[in-house]
Amino acid sequence: MIHALCSQSGILRIALILWALLPAVPCHLGAAPVDLKALFEQVRIYEKAGDYASAERVYRQGLRIAPNDPEVLKRLGILEQTELKFKDSIQHFQQILSSSPQYPEVNFYLGVSYLGLNQFQEAVESFQRELATPHPHPRCRYYDAVALQSLGRIDDAAAQFHQSLAQNPNDLDALYQLARLYMNASIQTTQQLMNRNPDSFQIHALMGEVYANNGRYEDSLKEYRAALSKRPDAPGIHYALGSALRNLKQIDAAENEFQKARREDPNDPDVNLYLGEFAVGRRHYAEALNYLRIASEARPGLARPHFLLGECYLALKDLTQARIEILAAVTADPADPQAHFLLAQVYREQGDRESGAREMKEFQELSLREKTKIYERAATTPQ
Repeated sequence: MIHALCSQSGILRIALILWALLPAVPCHLGAAPVDLKALFEQVRIYEKAGDYASAERVYRQGLRIAPNDPEVLKRLGILEQTELKFKDSIQHFQQILSSSPQYPEVNFYLGVSYLGLNQFQEAVESFQRELATPHPHPRCRYYDAVALQSLGRIDDAAAQFHQSLAQNPNDLDALYQLARLYMNASIQTTQQLMNRNPDSFQIHALMGEVYANNGRYEDSLKEYRAALSKRPDAPGIHYALGSALRNLKQIDAAENEFQKARREDPNDPDVNLYLGEFAVGRRHYAEALNYLRIASEARPGLARPHFLLGECYLALKDLTQARIEILAAVTADPADPQAHFLLAQVYREQGDRESGAREMKEFQELSLREKTKIYERAATTPQ
């Protein structure tokens, strides 16, 4: 069966939403007889009341007045989708397309009807024709992706979901479907790895990452160490071990792993940033500079390396360089109260009381703002 979002109830829901967006009277019927306009007004009353049988009857009366009017046929076809009469709707959509192959959005609605019948190949073909029109329906790529996914064309489906998100980054349905698609692919691939060798380097490394991403750092350590025993020279495992140990506050062990990782890649910005943090924590400021300069040069827009460099230069009494680095940190992250506090210290050391007072005031305001947010979250969090 088709996925839940494209089940008959799902199609009904979407059809109702799209139906509501249609104009009360199609603009090209401006010259239609008065009684035809009256029929359209009447049908809207039935639609709002949920009396779709009466609405269908009125549309059929309209067809007796204008037998081949494409807008009347289109509206009747959408109404038939609402009533789950997919075969009937397909006949009316095809009648329109036989004389006007690119009539606005009809190929899209035709594809939706095919989805309702689980005829995925026909749905894809209809959606592709709709996408070739000058102004395709905005949900066409999404439903094309769903149909492609149902056909097992995962890569094509993912591409369409991504394009749908490019058009509307807030499309939560597309995000959900894309996440679900990748999750299922990941589960299937992991199972294939397990079936071939449950004690392989790849399985241990993968499970270590899974545990780390879920905050299970003790479990991730076991997996990473098992992976390292299988392949001692595997790049990246020492960094992964260091990250897990850092999260467990085992600083000495973490530093040891990061030093090994740095030997693999001396210019890795994350490794150098962490080693710089550890050196600052031990007040080894001159040593920290070597690490932090690498991290800062690799990612000049990141606030943290600039902040730590400013802290080092302040401790080493290089006030000019300290101010330069902390100002860079403030530019990268203006909402960080600690950067303003450190900048206030630098200004005071330089004898600039006015600037120091201004930065201290900024620090106090930002700190109060942070505390207020924490209190508000605590007050709204269920106990």
